Parts: sequence; structure tokens; C-alpha cells
Amino acid sequence: MKKGYLVPDRIWFVLPLWITVGFISFYPLVSAILTSFTDQRLGVLAATKFIGIDNYYAAFKDMNFLKSIANTMIFAFCAVLLEFLLGFMLALVLHRHFLQRIRGVVRSLLFTPMFVTPVAVGLMFRYMLNVEYGIIPYLLRTLLGVQVDFFSPSLALFSIVLVDVWQWTPFMLLLLSAGLESLPQDCYEAAKVDGAGAFSTFWYITLPLLRPIMLVAILIRTLDAFRVYEYIYTITRGGPGIATESIMYHIYRVGFRFFRMGEASAKAVLFAVTVLIIVIIMYRTLRRYEEWV
Repeated sequence: MKKGYLVPDRIWFVLPLWITVGFISFYPLVSAILTSFTDQRLGVLAATKFIGIDNYYAAFKDMNFLKSIANTMIFAFCAVLLEFLLGFMLALVLHRHFLQRIRGVVRSLLFTPMFVTPVAVGLMFRYMLNVEYGIIPYLLRTLLGVQVDFFSPSLALFSIVLVDVWQWTPFMLLLLSAGLESLPQDCYEAAKVDGAGAFSTFWYITLPLLRPIMLVAILIRTLDAFRVYEYIYTITRGGPGIATESIMYHIYRVGFRFFRMGEASAKAVLFAVTVLIIVIIMYRTLRRYEEWV
């Protein structure tokens, strides 16, 4: 048998890994799908009944569920867009030659928010943005003379977006900086010999070469943004009203506060399918744009 092929004896070495991955990933998924077709409730001694697609039908009629999906989509779009633009600009600035001596120090400072737990970040901004005693509203009142309630119905979701941008822009910076460092220099030398300007070099060389890294960064952050929960729980608890309620927090409320596990499982499956469709559309759109360019 050729070298590198999996022989039967080696299967026993990877079998524990397959079992672990299957137990951690596939078992909860299958269990959630099966539970979504029942009326299971936590703490209820009555037997669980199979009710078919009633939970899915009720989910489409639940305005709170639809509102939570809209909040999550708006949050993910705004957060990922701002993080990408800021991370890309910072990566370009740090890539300049005149910053080579202090590049390591600056990167270490910029990467610091990424290593703080989201719960700690949420609690920190919960007090910093408080309209009564928060440092940020106080500075706005003192310096600009304006009173801003960051947790009002019109600004609460955008405040959560800013918290996410503060913590995860360094992730975009990390990936894009690594991409810029790995670009082949012979292309730039050839462009310099041909007399290409800075904008032409950036548009026709840097962007096309960096596009695969940009695609990966956007997809990773989009998937992570859809799962926002910690900021919602620690800062607003979905309020005021349901203005900031994300789909993850909505599923948590339905399943672990109202104990309707069947309904929560159905909504989780629906959201997982929605995210999968959106990611596939994003991936194919960006790939087509890459081929077109």
C-alpha cells in the first residue's frame, strides 16, 4: 500500500477523535432536530408528545422571534463592516516602513481587547455607557454639552455594535496584517519599475492578492457575529423591550426561562439553516466578484 494512505491499523489511532467530534458536534445537532418536533418542556413530568412541525409554524408567527432575527442581521452587518474597514486601514498604516521600529509595540497594544473575555467587556461597557454615571456620557456632557443615552431604543443596538467593534477589530487587523506581510514583493518591484503609482499598485496588486484573506476574515467574523449573546446578556438583557434581543438570547429565554425546549430547538434549527444559507450566498458572491475582477 502506498505511503500516506490510511491503513486499517491506523484507524484505531483516529477513532477516539472521530468519536469525540461526533459526540460534541453531531449528537447535539441531531438531538435538537428531534426535540424540535416535540412539545418538550423542562421540569414537566408529563410525557413528551410528537407534534410535527407545529413549533416551526409557531416560530414564523412569533413577532419577537422575527424581530430578534432582524436585530441579529443588523448587528452582524454593521459590526463586521466596521471591523473590516477599521482593521484594513490599521493594517495598511502599520505596514508602512516608517513604523517598522514601533510596529510590534503598537500591535501588542491594539491586540489587547481581543484577549478580554466578552462577559468582562460587556460589564465594563455597561458601566461606561450608563447615562447617569458612565464616563463616556459624562465626557460628552462636559466637552460637547450633549446628553446621549446609549441604551435608548434608538441607540441601544448600535451601542452593542460599538462594543463588538472595540473588541474584534484587532482580529481583522491580525488576519489582514498577516496577509500583507505574506504578499510577494516581486510584484511590487515590477510595478515600481513600470512606473505605477501608489493607488494603481494598491488597486491592481494589493487588493487582488489580499482578497482570499479578506474573504476568510469576513466569513469568520460573520459567523461569530451571528452568535452574539454575551454582550446582550451583560449589558441590556435584550432591552429596552426587545430592541437589542439577538436570536441567541431569544432562544435562551424561550428554552431556559420559559422552559419550552421544543420551541427553542425549532427556532435554533431555523436560525442555523438561515445562517448557513447566508454564508453560502456571501461566499459565492465574493468568489464571483473575485473571478470577475
